[in-house]
Amino acid sequence: MSFEIRAIVPGDNAELARIIRDTLTEFGANKPGTVYYDDATDHLSDVFKTPGSVYYVALENGVIIGGAGIYPTNRLPKGVCELVKMYLIPSARGKGYARQLMDLCFEFAKSNGYKQIYLESMPELTTAVGIYGKMGFTHLTEPMGDSGHFGCEIRMIKDI
Repeated sequence: MSFEIRAIVPGDNAELARIIRDTLTEFGANKPGTVYYDDATDHLSDVFKTPGSVYYVALENGVIIGGAGIYPTNRLPKGVCELVKMYLIPSARGKGYARQLMDLCFEFAKSNGYKQIYLESMPELTTAVGIYGKMGFTHLTEPMGDSGHFGCEIRMIKDI
């Protein structure tokens, strides 16, 4: 089995949008105020042309299995970026791929001058929230920035 991570390309958009929406549906988190309803979810390769951003696509045997990115979300304090759109298909979970994706995201953030990484999640994604905690994220009581994701009640931050 071969595993690789590469930067997003336009041909990845439809499959990544499907993975994101299928995952949210799987956990009952396909609700308003989340990436499920974001038009940008269908155009990720365009979104991640923004300076200070990156999106990594994970592939197993050449097939897209998920991804994760770093984004300079509007109104975040200077030196803070957001870990965004971290999703893996069910068969790819529990293999350490999420950790590898996050490690690359952390490296990118550090090399681009960020000092902290913020994220938003939902109670339905308990396993992911647990992984974030193991990776050094701590809970916040209030949102930061302006992601527009009012359906994400969990907010976390990590110093890098």
